[in-house]
Amino acid sequence: METAFEMYQALGIEKKVYDFGQSVLEALEERFRDIDRVAEYNQLKVLEAMQKNQVSEACLLGTTGYGYNDIGRDTLEAVYARVFHTEDALVRPQITCGTHALALALMSNLRPGDELLSPVGKPYDTLEEVIGIRGGEGGHSTGSLKEYGITYRQVDLLADGSFDYEGIRNAINEKTHLVTIQRSKGYQTRPTLSVKRIGELISFIKGIKPDVICMVDNCYGEFVETREPSDVGADMVVGSLIKNPGGGLAPIGGYIAGKKEYVENAAYRLTSPGLGKEVGASLGILPQFYQGFFLAPTVTASALKGAIFAANIYERLGFAVIPNGTESRHDIIQAVTFGTEEGVIAFCEGIQAAAPVDSQYTPEPWDMPGYDAKVIMAAGAFVSGSSIELSADGPMKPPYAVYFQGGLTWQHAKFGILKTLQCLVSKGIVTL
Repeated sequence: METAFEMYQALGIEKKVYDFGQSVLEALEERFRDIDRVAEYNQLKVLEAMQKNQVSEACLLGTTGYGYNDIGRDTLEAVYARVFHTEDALVRPQITCGTHALALALMSNLRPGDELLSPVGKPYDTLEEVIGIRGGEGGHSTGSLKEYGITYRQVDLLADGSFDYEGIRNAINEKTHLVTIQRSKGYQTRPTLSVKRIGELISFIKGIKPDVICMVDNCYGEFVETREPSDVGADMVVGSLIKNPGGGLAPIGGYIAGKKEYVENAAYRLTSPGLGKEVGASLGILPQFYQGFFLAPTVTASALKGAIFAANIYERLGFAVIPNGTESRHDIIQAVTFGTEEGVIAFCEGIQAAAPVDSQYTPEPWDMPGYDAKVIMAAGAFVSGSSIELSADGPMKPPYAVYFQGGLTWQHAKFGILKTLQCLVSKGIVTL
């Protein structure tokens, strides 16, 4: 039987690259055991929710047309609500992506004259046009919150990544109706927020204005910890099914879990006033939604191991990494700052070359909709654009950082990181 290294070698990994990776792995055994313990807890949490809601074979059949009385769709939403410990949930293939889920939650729960507050600084790039702080003529996009008379205010994090509590206190006013908290870093090199820190922030905000809605952008964070933001006071948690909760099987979709009133508002916005959650056929993809959610805790654990491996590899090589190699983890994203376009591009070329799909192609930066700079994206995925699968991306602008995430299996994530290192070594950007 061939050794593991012989297979790595057949896939283009030099011995010095493989050995460097193995030397890094030796120090990670206990970290990986901790990740497995979290995954075990979350796996049982999902299983308990499925059993309590009596998921049956009939739930997997789906509907077409209007989707009235879709038992599978309705049961799945009850499963999500139980896992996230919320009153209700909206889980639909008609929600096209994470940005759509967030826009839906915002637009359905804000009204003209309201103000939206971000107490954690600038939101992810694609939300800027949703809010109306970047876009077409007049500085905002058609249909943005700004166009509907909804104002926006943000309070940046302090230099050390902590909350500017005094600034937040001063920003909250009689118009503040909804607070959006982005858990992950987006295209920034700031720390990801832990569930504990999110809970502390929500408690502070509710202490000032108890009736304000606190929404958390939970993308990339599901199942990384044993608790979710909805366990610490979030009124809504929102995410994409082609990230963590889809387990790599969901081909599309998003979710909003939270208080019944806010979820119903979102359902009326998604479909129509008077219809809400009652319509929306599941279109034959419920098996992927159920099985993906069932697998999500272990898939997330694999991606998390890959992120930690990447951090330790590139930290040892002298690059700035966020989080660093020893910090606690609160999402699956690993940022590596190369400082040059060449470093970002070489890393992404390595990820693409490690893919099971489209490995023969070379990614290039392009003008991607919703972004203010060219973006390079590498993802040879079974589901197009799925970032729970092995993927990397980054904007072509300073500080020239790449954002790595995903890996349906730890073994593939490991290979992907070694392939990035091999690419950087081959181009002379890194010397071992």
